[in-house]
Amino acid sequence: QIDAHVTADPKVVRAADRVVFPGQGAMGECMSEMKRLGLDEVVCDTLGNKPFLGICVGMQALLTDSEEDGGTAGLNLIAGHVRRFPSGQRDAATGDQLKVPHMGWNEVEQRRAHALWHSIENRHRFYFVHSFYVSPDDPATTAGATHYGVKFTSAAAGEGWFATQFHPEKSAAAGVQLLANFIAWDGA
Repeated sequence: QIDAHVTADPKVVRAADRVVFPGQGAMGECMSEMKRLGLDEVVCDTLGNKPFLGICVGMQALLTDSEEDGGTAGLNLIAGHVRRFPSGQRDAATGDQLKVPHMGWNEVEQRRAHALWHSIENRHRFYFVHSFYVSPDDPATTAGATHYGVKFTSAAAGEGWFATQFHPEKSAAAGVQLLANFIAWDGA
C-alpha cells in the first residue's frame, strides 16, 4: 500500500519517506513559485537525505543555472548548467531538421548501473518534451545520455537521488518500471 500525496506544503514534503519533484513549464516560474512556497529550502534539505526523484524541470532546477527565461538561478545542488538546444541542427542519419522542443521518444543510453535501471534494457526509449537540457560539470553524475543533435545528460544520479529529463509517467512500460524501482529503492 502506497500513501502518496501531491502537495506544496513543506511540512508534508519533509515528513515524506521519499520525494518526487516533478516539473512542467518554464524554469523561471518554477523557481519563483518554489521560493514563494518555501519549497526551495525543502528540496535542498531532502536531496540525498531520502530517496529523491526529479523529473524534467524538477531535474533542471537542481542545477546551478539555466539559460531559460533570460537566465535563471537554480538550486545549485548539482554543479552545472541548463542549456537551450541549438537551432538549425540536423539529424545525422536522415538530414531532417531537428525541431525544438525535442518532443517524442528517444533512446537513453545507460551510462552506469543504478537501482532505478533494474529490468530496463539499455538504450530503451523514453518520452521527452523539452527545449533545454542539463549539462552537469561532473560527467560522473550522468546515469543516462541521449542524442538529439547534441549528446546530453538525460538521467543523473548521486547519493540518494536520481533525476530524469524524460517523463517516466509518459514512457509506457519502461517508465512504469522506473517508477516501481523508485518506490522499492532505499536510496543506497
